[in-house]
Amino acid sequence: MHRDTIEFQRTYTGECQCGCIVYEINEQPIMLYACHCTDCQKQSASAFGLSLWVPRKAFSLITGEPRFWQTQAESGSSKLCAFCESCGSRIYHTEDHQSPVLSIKAGLVSGARYLRPVAHLWLRSAQPWVVIDTDDCLAFEKGVDDYAELIKRWQQSEQKIGERRRNR
Repeated sequence: MHRDTIEFQRTYTGECQCGCIVYEINEQPIMLYACHCTDCQKQSASAFGLSLWVPRKAFSLITGEPRFWQTQAESGSSKLCAFCESCGSRIYHTEDHQSPVLSIKAGLVSGARYLRPVAHLWLRSAQPWVVIDTDDCLAFEKGVDDYAELIKRWQQSEQKIGERRRNR
C-alpha cells in the first residue's frame, strides 16, 4: 500500500522492542530523514537510522520511563539519548531535557512505514551498497547546519499528499 492511499494518522503510537515503554505522538511530525553517520549505524545496528522530528509537547509517555545517556554526535554537538532500560531500544534523541524537538527513532513508530524520508544525511559514511534516489529526496555528504530546507520539503510533500486525498 502506498502512503498516499491511506488516511493519515492524527496520532502515532510507538513502543520499544519489549513493550515496557509505550508512547504517543499527537501532532503531525515536523520531518523525517535518514542518517547514515556511524553513530546511527551503530545505534540502529543497521545501515542508517530514521529520525522523525516531533514537537516535544506532542510526545507523551503511556507506560514506562526511559533512561538517558549523553554523547557527542559526529557533528560535534551534544546529544541526549533516551532508551529502554529493559531491551535497550533507543526511543529518541534530543539536545537536552528542554529542547522543543525530539528526534524519535522512527522504526519504533506504528505506521512509520508510510512515511518517507525527505533527505539522507552523512552519505560519506553510508554503506557502499546503499543507493539513494536523489530525484526523490535531498542528499548530503555530511550533516546540515540549517534544517529549514528539509522541513520545507517535508511540508511540501505532506501538502501534495493532502491534495491528492482531497481530489479523489
